[in-house]
Amino acid sequence: MSLIPYALARSFLFRMDPEEAHDLTIEGLARTQNTPLDRVYRQPFVAHPITLAGLQFPNRVGMAAGLDKNARCIDGLGAMGFGFVEVGTVTPKAQPGNPKPRMFRLPEAQALINRLGFNNDGLDAFIANVKRSKFRQNGRLLGLNIGKNAATPIENATDDYLTALAGVYPHADYVTVNISSPNTKNLRALQSDEALDGLLAALVARREALAAEHGRHVPMFLKIAPDLDETQVGVIAATLQKHGMDGVIATNTTLARDAVSGLLHAEEMGGLSGAPVLEGSNRVIRQLRAALGKDFPIIGVGGILSGHDAIAKIEAGADVVQLYTGLIYKGPALVTEVASALQQMKR
Repeated sequence: MSLIPYALARSFLFRMDPEEAHDLTIEGLARTQNTPLDRVYRQPFVAHPITLAGLQFPNRVGMAAGLDKNARCIDGLGAMGFGFVEVGTVTPKAQPGNPKPRMFRLPEAQALINRLGFNNDGLDAFIANVKRSKFRQNGRLLGLNIGKNAATPIENATDDYLTALAGVYPHADYVTVNISSPNTKNLRALQSDEALDGLLAALVARREALAAEHGRHVPMFLKIAPDLDETQVGVIAATLQKHGMDGVIATNTTLARDAVSGLLHAEEMGGLSGAPVLEGSNRVIRQLRAALGKDFPIIGVGGILSGHDAIAKIEAGADVVQLYTGLIYKGPALVTEVASALQQMKR
């Protein structure tokens, strides 16, 4: 159980530049994980197993990708009570991301805007950090999230995804293909029907070869945006099923600003996350569930700041959920709150 009320820590962190606060938090988790100091943020684990895509998730609450891009603090995040943790997005080569400042808080809306741009240390450093973690030894699940380098032309994007898939495959419980960040030029174009069809065909073929090489099948999930209409969602759903993808993660951040209009920083470019994304994410989840049927795995993410929000996402059609911005606003106790709320659901 946390020894320091998160409200105090948040008060300190929110006086800092958002990215500096993020970096300080990651550094603190990396240094204290697997030591007695992890008691500062450790939470009781709420068991609530569910089987999806051939994997047994120990509970229904995961850490979304984006917080720990370089996989430095997997065990620290695990101590907060997550049943699964997803790290990345990693690109084949290291890259600095977009110019700073590139992260902004909208506290009145319990939201963030970021345009980080897949800043990361590259595939080799990422894999080395993953191999040092102990999270999977306790039966928890680790997702590794892959993307393309900003300098790679969009017509060559598949090459980056294939390189990243081969690198992370031996170390992942599942792999997420991120084509929905708004902060890499033209990346969301990969969600169009023809581009997505070609990308998934190549990834599934490479996955078959990797499965034979490593003697294990690693599920692949696709992460999509909330800024899609029902027709686009339907095309994506059909393409997922056509290629035998194992699941979908809905959703990434949004470009919409209706819910934060007039607030300081609302007009900053980048992806909006937090409370304002909840309904847009749930809308896409409902459409996916209708298109995919009752058994296709859906991971719901976007706007969860309470147990009630998580229940709404499950009721929309998600099987499990992920947190990110809610963790920044509410602290590690949110993991326990959400896990307990979902445990008590009849579904």
